[in-house]
Amino acid sequence: MVLRTVREDIRVIRASDPAARSALEVVLTYPGFHVLLSHRLARRIHARGLRLLARLISHVGRGLTGIEIHPGATIGRRLVIDHGMGVVIGETAVVGDDVLLYQGVTLGGTALTTGRRHPTIGNRVHIGAGATVLGDITVGDGARIGSGAVVVQHVPAGATVGGVPARILRGIDPESGLMVRPVTPDELQAALRERIDVLEARIGVLERSGERCTPAAV
Repeated sequence: MVLRTVREDIRVIRASDPAARSALEVVLTYPGFHVLLSHRLARRIHARGLRLLARLISHVGRGLTGIEIHPGATIGRRLVIDHGMGVVIGETAVVGDDVLLYQGVTLGGTALTTGRRHPTIGNRVHIGAGATVLGDITVGDGARIGSGAVVVQHVPAGATVGGVPARILRGIDPESGLMVRPVTPDELQAALRERIDVLEARIGVLERSGERCTPAAV
């Protein structure tokens, strides 16, 4: 079981990174691969109640890779941490299957109390470099989070978000299944300006014809 998981990790890293030219290269030089090995060991020890020892193993893994994963975090299959430096995954975070994280990603908490305080990341989610996802929120399956985004609200499945604070740039209409995106403030302003221009032109025609301009006519 362990060997199968390790082989799966190597295979998915090679599939997602053209720079990985061999399995040996992944095993020897990829910190994202190394930290998963240390996290799995730390999590097993953490589950048996040996929490200090688990934290020590996690701490060693952090020192070797620059990636911090709390031993209490739940990590799914085929996680790829590309480059990895500065990635932080908190204690109650849940990461689904086939997730891709780039360097500098933080899955952090906003509460000082115990219990759920870190995000839940769905399957097939991509999170860009330097993005921060905070609090007990859910990022739906297949979502995309842009580089440098700060996410503090739930992200629907299939949506793409970006900005500070993050907002939906595009998403999937649940009724039609089509990709849609919300109207931006600039687009709304342009549409209103166009409508005003049309109304002003109609008023000008009425005034020139000598007709009385009434609210009904407008």
